[in-house]
Amino acid sequence: MSARKRKSTRRGKLTSREAMHAKRAKPPAIDPCPPGPAGGQYKPLSEADCQAIFDTALLILDELGMGEAPEVLVKQAVSSGARVNASGRLCFPPEMVQDAVASACKTFTFYGRDPKHDFEVGGDKVYFGTGGAAVQTLDLDSSEYRPSTLQDLYDFARLTDTLSNVSWFTRCCVATDLPDNFELDTNTAYALLKGTTKPVGTSFFIDEYVDPIVDMFDTALGGKGRFAQRPFCKAHISPVISPLRYGEDAVLVALACMRRGMPLNNIIAAQSGATSPATLAGMLAATLAETLAALLMVDVFERGYPMIFSNWPFTIDLRTGSFAGSGGEISLLNAAAAQLSNWLGLPSGVAASMSDAKAVDAQMGLEKALSSLATGLAGSNMIYESSGMMASLLGASFEAFLIDDEMLSHVYRILRGIEVNEDTLGFNAIADTVKGEGHFLGHTHTMEAMQRDHYYPKLSDRIDPRSWQQEGKTDMWQRAKVQAKDILRQHHPQYIDPTIDKQIRQRYKIML
Repeated sequence: MSARKRKSTRRGKLTSREAMHAKRAKPPAIDPCPPGPAGGQYKPLSEADCQAIFDTALLILDELGMGEAPEVLVKQAVSSGARVNASGRLCFPPEMVQDAVASACKTFTFYGRDPKHDFEVGGDKVYFGTGGAAVQTLDLDSSEYRPSTLQDLYDFARLTDTLSNVSWFTRCCVATDLPDNFELDTNTAYALLKGTTKPVGTSFFIDEYVDPIVDMFDTALGGKGRFAQRPFCKAHISPVISPLRYGEDAVLVALACMRRGMPLNNIIAAQSGATSPATLAGMLAATLAETLAALLMVDVFERGYPMIFSNWPFTIDLRTGSFAGSGGEISLLNAAAAQLSNWLGLPSGVAASMSDAKAVDAQMGLEKALSSLATGLAGSNMIYESSGMMASLLGASFEAFLIDDEMLSHVYRILRGIEVNEDTLGFNAIADTVKGEGHFLGHTHTMEAMQRDHYYPKLSDRIDPRSWQQEGKTDMWQRAKVQAKDILRQHHPQYIDPTIDKQIRQRYKIML
């Protein structure tokens, strides 16, 4: 046969090796690492531990209460069974707290503007997403930290739009180039609209900014009241100032959001040894009391309102007083916080993946994987800060977003667990192999399991040392940098209709 003829035949029919590579190149029919697996396998607390911590939280709220409660909350809470003690602190009797827990919203749908991104919050399902308010961005070109900008926020949003394991996008950085607070809040909301159709989250400087921003969301959805029908944005609020005080501005923001149907992510972010006890058990008792106080703030105004019970116990390095976003203690604390929330049957939120590393290096990988796996296995419904955050939450990194997305595939794979049935036990495949070729390569059982049971990373390096050297000796940071630049160069979604965009720009001072 001539060389020309052989070449023609090769074009017409793939060799078995080429067919195998072609099959592997296709997206798997079954995602081996789907978001939303069941958690709860890891329980750092016993049943007795949970009860003791809860009982102490009830005692705290009953005998110590909450300071600096705004008058609007005091009036409503007292009419619902609370009391003001001799020190002027708002106290909640145990039966009132237990009643609020029993009547609280247990599950709700967190909507995306595109329904394919909807997911249910609550139960035992685990999802990872973003958080944070970094004031610096690790520049893609210079690899130096610089002040974060509105363009960075938009770029992070559209990068997240392409990442399958990041289920929602909360603004991960502050646009420091917008000094006016109203312009900062409105432009942040616009960047979220423009960059992704996933569920999103934002914050509000004061309650007066809530209505204009929800009006913007209504406009984007096509008319007045549309946002309340499918609220795709949640409010990030910290209504409690540790230890055991309400923050009036945040309480008023929460009430404004409730009037417009925006789900609340009520975050308690105490720091061990500073604004909370240094002992882990004491901190969990105090922060549980504070998170219950946030729930009571909601409950006295509207029972069953959608709220994420976000108990985020943070740690500090007691030698220096600096925030320590990673390590065994904070991973353990947030896992325990998730367990406590789930034990109460409430939609749970915690924080993880808050690396203290400044570079995309081994420290970053160690710290992020440790906390993400611990909180995922503990069964938190929503795990914040899990993508892109660096430098103890002071910085955000495009490369880290991509690396974290790959890391989360591994975490999801672990949470998915091992399916044990007649097919996966593989007796027939074992028998075929023992009686036949003596290996499982190429066996139908292997080919079927290849995509269903195994995850193949794209950024991680699995080639041999010689090939790695010949291909440039790149590390994960370098490979992620190239991919991040490619995505940002190519992915320019048009999620806002030009006519609607014009209407928004006529009303708001949009800087993008």
